[in-house]
Amino acid sequence: MSTASTKTTEQKPATVNNTQPENAKLVQNNVASESESAFWKNDWIRAQNTLSSIRRSLSSFPSPPLRILRVSQLDADLLDTELFAMLKEQLWQAFSLLDPYYKRYELELMAIIQFILYRFSIYETGASFGAQLQNLKYRNEKMHNGGLQSTANDAPLSKMQRMLFGLFTIGGQYVWAKVNRLVTAFSWGDLAENDPRKIFWTSLQKLEHLYYTSVLINFLVFLYDGRYRTLVERMLSMRLVYARRVMNRQISFEFLNRQLIWHTFTEFLLFLVPLINLRKLKNKITHTLIPESYIKSHTLAFLPSHICAICHENQSSYAASAGVSISSSSTKVNNPYETNCGHVYCYYCIKSKLILDGGMWRCLRCGEEVNEIRRFDNKVVEMEVEEEEERVDDTSQEKDYQSTDNE
Repeated sequence: MSTASTKTTEQKPATVNNTQPENAKLVQNNVASESESAFWKNDWIRAQNTLSSIRRSLSSFPSPPLRILRVSQLDADLLDTELFAMLKEQLWQAFSLLDPYYKRYELELMAIIQFILYRFSIYETGASFGAQLQNLKYRNEKMHNGGLQSTANDAPLSKMQRMLFGLFTIGGQYVWAKVNRLVTAFSWGDLAENDPRKIFWTSLQKLEHLYYTSVLINFLVFLYDGRYRTLVERMLSMRLVYARRVMNRQISFEFLNRQLIWHTFTEFLLFLVPLINLRKLKNKITHTLIPESYIKSHTLAFLPSHICAICHENQSSYAASAGVSISSSSTKVNNPYETNCGHVYCYYCIKSKLILDGGMWRCLRCGEEVNEIRRFDNKVVEMEVEEEEERVDDTSQEKDYQSTDNE
């Protein structure tokens, strides 16, 4: 026990000797840090006046400009235009049976469609339907002057702004179109130069040119700063901004892929269809499905030999659609050619049939396949025509005699 106590007593001075240099280091570090802190504290105290003046002037500094994508604003306008055109087309189809009465009120019907779209979009929600699809809305830009462009809270449109917007866009367009139609209908532009109506027409034309010039200038300014698309928006300080500033942009390529597929498919069809002989394909299907006995039983064998069966068929279809009778002079064989089955047709008729049907065509008189033609002697046809004309003359004379006898 005595030995253990002596060991512990011997070890204690050693630990004391070890802690003394550590304490000395800590003291030196504290002194150094105090000297350093004293160095920057003086600078901090001296900069307080400058920092406080900067803080006071921060409120007067302009905020960073709010950037809205121009393409989103233009796409919104395009969507609104397409929606209006779609509704107008459906309305015209609904009134198609009332043509031409509804055209008298075309401007009024268009104004009604525009008012309905305006009432349930801009007046109700502060954004058009196209703007809502593009994550846009209108805000009162007058309330965001003085460095408040990029504030998180957007000032809504006032009631006066919404009413004036509808008045200018719908009422102004209607009145302008109505006045132009009235002036054009009464030909005020053709009157004398000193006539008040001519002066009014000239002033109207100048005002129209001035308006379109202003629209062009406003559009160029819009392309530069991206603030106001139209003159009405600039006059009323109605600016399109994002409805939700922080939003995950989920890009869907489904519509684009579908459009590309249909576009490629239509181009392929436009390339392929001219290479396919549809008439020949139709004849092949017809000959395959319909029995040959049925085809031969439904021929034009009853026609006289001087009548072209092809001309007769074409004239019959035209007469049925137009409601007129067939004249025999228009169906006579001209420049006759004989087929391999022994029947006569016009050269133009039979040649066009063989070219269009790819050299495989069935005779309209007997139903046999025609694959070659040769020139036919005109004398035979002329003799048959003369005989037919004499027969017609004889029958007409007999009718005349019968009528005179009855009298």
